[in-house]
Amino acid sequence: MPSQHSNGGVRLLAVLAFGQFIAALDYNIVYVALPEIGRALGFSEQSLQWTVSAYAVAFGGLLLFGGRAADLLGRRRMFVLAISLYGLSSLVGGLASSQELLIAARAGQGVGGALLVPATLSLIATEYEEGAARNRALAVWGGAGALGLALGALLGGVLTSAFGWESVFLVNVPLTAVAAVAGLRLLPADGRRDRTRRLDLPGAVSGTLAVTAIVYGLVQGPELGWGSAEVLAVLGVGAALLLAFVAIERVSDHALMPLGLFRNRSLVTAMGITFVFMGTFGTQYYLFTVYLQGVLGYSALQTGMAFLPAAVLGMVGARIAESTLGSWGIRPSLIAALVTGGLGMAAFALALSEDGTFVALLPGIALISLGQGVGWTSMFAAAGAGVPPHEQGIASALASTTQQIGAAVGLGILVAVANSADQTVDGLRLAGFVAGAATVAGCLLTAGLRRHSHDDAARVEEPAVVDASAR
Repeated sequence: MPSQHSNGGVRLLAVLAFGQFIAALDYNIVYVALPEIGRALGFSEQSLQWTVSAYAVAFGGLLLFGGRAADLLGRRRMFVLAISLYGLSSLVGGLASSQELLIAARAGQGVGGALLVPATLSLIATEYEEGAARNRALAVWGGAGALGLALGALLGGVLTSAFGWESVFLVNVPLTAVAAVAGLRLLPADGRRDRTRRLDLPGAVSGTLAVTAIVYGLVQGPELGWGSAEVLAVLGVGAALLLAFVAIERVSDHALMPLGLFRNRSLVTAMGITFVFMGTFGTQYYLFTVYLQGVLGYSALQTGMAFLPAAVLGMVGARIAESTLGSWGIRPSLIAALVTGGLGMAAFALALSEDGTFVALLPGIALISLGQGVGWTSMFAAAGAGVPPHEQGIASALASTTQQIGAAVGLGILVAVANSADQTVDGLRLAGFVAGAATVAGCLLTAGLRRHSHDDAARVEEPAVVDASAR
């Protein structure tokens, strides 16, 4: 493993953080361009949502496959392939002249993201020793993600205003080209593939289709209604496929998702926390954007500028996590993050009013962003703790999958809550309080993590699944 202070370790982390920055940037950059995309390509209000949903469905559905592919085929190979696919899909999106081509491009970006995130996280988990070195790497990686999320909104507003909606796609092309070249030059070579380990094709097909159907149903739920025949049918098919997937994995000699991983309490707890995290923290971008543009009348550029404090404070939170993980441990760090974020959501909700100001929102934004930075880093530290190196890819994919499902469920619930009130501000305020309460309640999930001594604060011990030779 590279030393956290070595030039090789720094260059490696820079490449991984840059990849995370690109993925996070693209998550938000398209939102402010949606109205112009709709006008240019003739999207209806209902069909326009597929520029977002196509990415979410492809990303969520293929994460498990991406995680196992990173473990079996090589992490550097998958990183370069994923970032190249991201760039190619972005080019197609920027040149798209029809709705169908743009939606296909967004789905292609989602596939790239599903291959990229597990490869990146598993490289961090295998190249940086569990403890201080890995915590520092996760803090830098998490800070890059926080910066990308916030700058995505700002850059989307600037580019759309200056160059048109196509630029929010085309900006990814040079960024991904740089990342692909850097990945080939600086990431550790994968070595020869272990031919005794094969990809579980039946598991890959059933698992991918199951998660894709579930994510599709959750994404469509708020739009079509949770009781609609289409949503219920798709969710039913997804549940049936999920049962088939579990049955296949129980008897497979080369399981896509080794069921023994679920004996790792840290991983299972992290999966629950990523679900709650994205269902609450992740929805604040929606509430914030609706309030600024729909109530205060901000332009796309002004809305993007308003995300800058969140970007800075999210990075600060990620750096704080490095210290808290080392001195407190994973469990206290997560509790602190969830409580801080929950209080921030309540403060944000209290500041909402018809004649409100951005300054009044800042205390809530500050607490949310700090909690988000600490929580993001800590939950992925928990997901990788005690997992053998050859299963780090699928472990990170499991946590990322529950993260995506949590985002879809949380957004659907909070949109329904926000729309239940007669006035926009009343609905957004109620949604903010619900999100805050759910975030604090997420502290109960941390009971699944073991308590640690001060000397071993950064580790989670799971003797039943830890491969001692991997230490």
